Amino acid sequence: MAGGLVALLDDIAAFARLAAASVDDVGAAAARASAKAAGVVVDDTAVTPRYVQGLSAERELPIIKRIAIGSLRNKLLLILPAALLLSQFLPWALTPILMVGGAYLCFEGAEKIYEHFFHHEPAEAAQEEGPVDEDSIVSGAVRTDFILSAEIMVISLNEVASEPFVSRALILIVVAIAITVLVYGVVALIVKMDDIGLHLAEGDGGSARFGSFLVRAMPKVLTTLSVVGVAAMLWVGGHILLVGVDNLGWHGLYGFVHSIEGGVADLIPAIGGVLAWIVNTLASALLGLIVGAIIVAVMHLIPRGRKAH
Repeated sequence: MAGGLVALLDDIAAFARLAAASVDDVGAAAARASAKAAGVVVDDTAVTPRYVQGLSAERELPIIKRIAIGSLRNKLLLILPAALLLSQFLPWALTPILMVGGAYLCFEGAEKIYEHFFHHEPAEAAQEEGPVDEDSIVSGAVRTDFILSAEIMVISLNEVASEPFVSRALILIVVAIAITVLVYGVVALIVKMDDIGLHLAEGDGGSARFGSFLVRAMPKVLTTLSVVGVAAMLWVGGHILLVGVDNLGWHGLYGFVHSIEGGVADLIPAIGGVLAWIVNTLASALLGLIVGAIIVAVMHLIPRGRKAH
């Protein structure tokens, strides 16, 4: 009996060691996958603060919380199952679906530019507007987040495509939770930085000066982030399309951009990688702007022209 108990305990210990090793493997793979998606994470962080601009201070964190919950729901309940099933049974469908999302991002970014330059509402109309529709803000933010989250999850999935199905699922769950906490934690910190500054400004000495600096700087930071957010939508959307057409077999466009990347990388070897990245980013953003402008014209300008006739 004692021998059997010892053997059972040995088996349990061995199983525990195996489980611990599996957890370590999942954690390491999740970290590797998240690192590959870091660029999109930065874009997601830049895009989100613009949705709470103009809201009262006490409503900022509740709105961010609702967007974060919607983002996590996107990742775990919609994107994760779809990505796993498609990667298992229809891997060829991932690229076209992702390109549709990329086109939507291009449209969102181009539409913001169009509205900024060509569609100003009179100041009187703005003043007469009723209460802010928080549900519309949240739904708009969650829709945009869906595309960015899909990009994050697909990039992460590509990094662990060789793992067994269950391991892939566990890794993507870890990635989804970790990235959502990271992005919306940083966003919450950004939008509440002016309140932190006000609190510090009530003190003495250096903390008061730093607090005053934060209060003065945060409106400019939020405005800058709003611009960065629009640029990020064009960049990410354009990059999805650029890589997507290459994956579908149309290599000319990506090959042209890649040749320019190689040329600038050889100009100054010390910073060649940075220059190549800048070229790719600008090319992606330009493609995103062109595609987005075409969709904006189809959605807004052409219907308006027909009504005029």
